[in-house]
Amino acid sequence: MDKKIVFHKPSFDEASKLAAIYALRDNMTCDSTVLDTYIWKDQYNAEVYIGDEAAFILMKDQECYFAAMPYCREEELPKYFGILRNYFNEELKSHLRINLADEDAIKVLGLLDDQDFVVEEETDLKDYLYDADELRKLPGKKFQKKRNLVNKFMKEYEGRWQYKTMCCVDEYFLEVFMDKWIDKRLSEGVDSRETLVAEKNGIIDILRNCDKVTYRVGGIFVDEELEAFTIGSYNSREKMVVVSIEKGNSEIPGIYQVINQQFLLNSYEDALVVNREDDMGIEGLRQAKESYNPIGFARKYKVYEK
Repeated sequence: MDKKIVFHKPSFDEASKLAAIYALRDNMTCDSTVLDTYIWKDQYNAEVYIGDEAAFILMKDQECYFAAMPYCREEELPKYFGILRNYFNEELKSHLRINLADEDAIKVLGLLDDQDFVVEEETDLKDYLYDADELRKLPGKKFQKKRNLVNKFMKEYEGRWQYKTMCCVDEYFLEVFMDKWIDKRLSEGVDSRETLVAEKNGIIDILRNCDKVTYRVGGIFVDEELEAFTIGSYNSREKMVVVSIEKGNSEIPGIYQVINQQFLLNSYEDALVVNREDDMGIEGLRQAKESYNPIGFARKYKVYEK
């Protein structure tokens, strides 16, 4: 690779090319699609380098620069890992640091046995994986509580609710919902305003560029007011839906169970697996994700060069 690596802010005009590179090798994590890259690009100061057959994502936090695992074909991973390492060493004058490295890449590169690196599992950031058909049908005793909540919602709001596949013309509804969401979260002292506003801006940004980034948005309207929505994208290589955003009015019993089910019933009918991302180490979120009976996890790792 003779071309000089120059990073730049992600452009929506490059999203389709970036998505094609993301799909070049197996990856069950939520970072296997580009949606999160664009939603959180400002929050993590993300920059990209996009070559003909590989892409690098460079980010920065309060500590230092870090990167995602290189996106490329599996057989090319050692090559591009070396190029990224050299960029950190020569250009950034620092040791290589990778966050959220997927398990397949760790194995391909043999990093667990490499004396030059420290590899640590990020246990609070493992993605929860589910059987897509189970989440559509909620079968058997293990989903009885979920079915009861769905049925209760259907009965209580009969004739008053509607599922809608949303798009850019629905920006107003999403913006109103997110403003209410931010006010509620701030009143509860759950998140910082900076994080909440960054998330809102990322959502609105992708909505305004819906012709360039491939994803779907599903919303539950009650009395013509948006009360829950989900944003997801599709990893065709793994036949996996990645649910990047799911929010609902917690004062409406069953709203989360309904949006979860309806989104999968109305989108990505061929999906076999659902990735509902991580629980961030939050106990309540962990309990909610475990209650849907995951079939496995997409584990992630930090990689530090010694």
